[in-house]
Amino acid sequence: MESQAVVIREPKRIELASLRLNDPGDSDLVVEVAYSGISTGTERLFWSGDMPPFPGMGYPLVPGYESVGRVVEAPLSKRQRIGEFVFVPGSNCFGEVRGLFGATASRLVVPESRVTKIAESLGERGALLALAATAYHASANHAAQPDLIVGHGVVGRLLARIAVIAGATPTVWETNPARHNGADGYRVCKPDEDTRRDYKTIYDASGDSSILDTLVARLAPGGEIVLAGFYANLQFAFAPAFMREARLRIAAQWQPADLAAVKNLAEAGVLNLDGLITHHASPHEADGAYKTAFENSTCLKMIIDWSST
Repeated sequence: MESQAVVIREPKRIELASLRLNDPGDSDLVVEVAYSGISTGTERLFWSGDMPPFPGMGYPLVPGYESVGRVVEAPLSKRQRIGEFVFVPGSNCFGEVRGLFGATASRLVVPESRVTKIAESLGERGALLALAATAYHASANHAAQPDLIVGHGVVGRLLARIAVIAGATPTVWETNPARHNGADGYRVCKPDEDTRRDYKTIYDASGDSSILDTLVARLAPGGEIVLAGFYANLQFAFAPAFMREARLRIAAQWQPADLAAVKNLAEAGVLNLDGLITHHASPHEADGAYKTAFENSTCLKMIIDWSST
């Protein structure tokens, strides 16, 4: 069995390749992918070559952890899953080509336990569930919702939408005026338009490794900074953080319970996923699509559309 897959051969070298898939095991499903999202966090670092050492990292690799599609094959014990519309957070089914995270391909062999049935009405928006789960994991399991969010990209918008659902009214900083649109129930402004310096909880979704000193200066005493992005390296001046007795929390990878929660919220229409997908490309346009996703500030989420291949 073969699959068309996006392969990062080396930094900044992307191609569409036909790869032989591992044979399905007794607990595996085969999924025909309809849509895959491009992550502007971890995938940007793989693409640029700036990803710090990471378990299983190396080139060539199949990226991606934001795919949705349909189950087309299943073992006898799971035959009822054939035909389900599902979310797939990745796969490692490409033989000698690494799967980090291995979801950006036309066909995947995936352990049944990693495949989540979702409402077909979500369509391509189902690819956003990974980032929604990331935002939920960072905020919803903690008592303090953000009163300041840095970055109005997809994760920043999802953090803000989840905060509004929880009854909060955060401020969002965004330096790019083109990204000030789409706010509903919260304020978006440039940092220099905001004079407040007593934020109790600041969530950074910018991925800016130089941001910490700026955020510490805006904290209330005993305030918390939550890092909800992915960073190559971080440093900060100790004295200002010491004076404020600042707290720093790192939001790790989402867990299955986070995915289940945002799936339920999205399917019920409580969590709105509209307005986050801005660009589309065919698999044959992958090289340009990745450059657009990483270099075009008007691109919130790029979707690779496998549905017509």
